[in-house]
Amino acid sequence: MRPPVSVTIVTYKARHFIESCLESVLQQGIPLEVVVVDNASMDGTRPILARYEDRIKVIYNNENVGFAAAQNQAIAASAGEWVLALNPDVVLLPGFIEQLLEGGRIDANVGTVCGRLLAIGRDLKVPEQPLIDSAGMYFTPSMRHFDRGWHEPDDGRFRQVEYVFGASAAAALYRREMIRDISEGSNFFDPDFFAYREDADVAWRAQLLGWRCLYIPQAAAYHVRSVVPGNRHAVPSVLNMHSVKNRFLMRFKNMTGGLYRRFWVPTTLRDLLVVGGCVFGEQKSLPAFWHAARCLPRAWRWRRSIMNRRRATDESLAHWFSSQPCAEPVAEIALPVKCDSLLV
Repeated sequence: MRPPVSVTIVTYKARHFIESCLESVLQQGIPLEVVVVDNASMDGTRPILARYEDRIKVIYNNENVGFAAAQNQAIAASAGEWVLALNPDVVLLPGFIEQLLEGGRIDANVGTVCGRLLAIGRDLKVPEQPLIDSAGMYFTPSMRHFDRGWHEPDDGRFRQVEYVFGASAAAALYRREMIRDISEGSNFFDPDFFAYREDADVAWRAQLLGWRCLYIPQAAAYHVRSVVPGNRHAVPSVLNMHSVKNRFLMRFKNMTGGLYRRFWVPTTLRDLLVVGGCVFGEQKSLPAFWHAARCLPRAWRWRRSIMNRRRATDESLAHWFSSQPCAEPVAEIALPVKCDSLLV
């Protein structure tokens, strides 16, 4: 029997978190299929996964193929009507998946549903004063993307059910129909991205093809964030390189002429800042431009496929590119509230 939700997780050196993550998934209280793809972890992750093989499906890769390609593997091996892409450093609170599922069923145009992610440290101890990790994604006029509410107090803000631009793939529920619609072949996430920004690329593609993202604050989870804005020196240089590469690949694939004419000044200024930063301060990121150039033929095929089928106008997209987090209101929605979720 086809499960309503498949949970897809990619692990790479995740031994500190994966057990807590899996336990929180398996205790959700609804029928689930769980697929884990391990990217050749050598830190003790695999013995932990082996203990769960009677309850989950595990695929062991012989090399690290990156988050995007491994997620595509997991999605291809799953069967659910909905797919919850989940990071191994996320711990779901009770009712998280059910809340997202109920939200996704209210509107056939909703292709992505996300909840309220809260920050937690590597020790997985709940902080006394919780901070928001993500309340959905937004883009700025310079084509940067951020998580709404990041590092703001979880004191009642961002508690409205509303439409947002997109979702962090740390915990994003995707409709299978949308996955098929916006994929190129078997690739939902672009494997050329390897890691970083692949969820923003998905969000932009989904918007171009007319799909919406719904934010459900009643659904809450904790996320250990290792890559934070403005802290590039603490990030492995290879991830910084992929970040630069993927910024330009994402733009090449998804930017329309109308949007560029609206935002060419802030976009160009940011581009110059990025290039200058690589040349004068972060030379290890310079290979990003070579790698981006090598990926252009495939990116061009993605772009043609997207633009030939796009359903959204430039006017409908332009308001999402804002210097401040933005959202669209929805009609009053009655969702079941789990008692445990009231604790957060």
